[in-house]
Amino acid sequence: MKNVTERTSNPFGLQPPCDRTGSGERAAVFGYGDANADFHLIGDHPGVHGGTSTGVPFTETPSGVAIQDVVREIDFASGPADRPDLENLYCSYIHMCLPSDGETPEEESYADLERFFDAELRAINAHILLPVGERATDHVLREYTTQRRRLELDMATLHAKEVRGRGFLVVPIREPTEWVDTDRDAIRSRLEAILGRDYRQTKGVATRIG
Repeated sequence: MKNVTERTSNPFGLQPPCDRTGSGERAAVFGYGDANADFHLIGDHPGVHGGTSTGVPFTETPSGVAIQDVVREIDFASGPADRPDLENLYCSYIHMCLPSDGETPEEESYADLERFFDAELRAINAHILLPVGERATDHVLREYTTQRRRLELDMATLHAKEVRGRGFLVVPIREPTEWVDTDRDAIRSRLEAILGRDYRQTKGVATRIG
């Protein structure tokens, strides 16, 4: 069994080049949770998925709260909503630095932070990657599977499906603010199904979607 670290927030001491001039300002929302986890939940940036006040991914915003509600139902999370106790789940963003209020980060900023996200993802070395939303899903499919060229980035279709990649099983999650009908139940049921089988065999398996 791997034992990466016992630290909960920013366990690898990442120091991304976040632009914050005030000494008391939060510069980034770092990765948070169980660094020995088999499941890695991946969001876009703090403005979308939360943490600007708490410093914890997937808190505060409607999308963050919706995701946290689901992971609580399958016992990945417990404790306070603003700083939950996570077990077998690690959460981080492809763009951890806080953008200016109400703004989307520039493409150059995403590119500059990519190496930090990649280093963290490989250090966690989870079996299951759970990208939330179109941008995170696009990035994960491009970088960690061979599937992106043949898959249309239709989140309604990809939601809660299994995409087997290069040593990872990827399960895209539609942006929670866009969930309709059975989307919430679909992702919960998918995660429960994965937990109910030997998901650790996903390492090194052939690429497929299903």
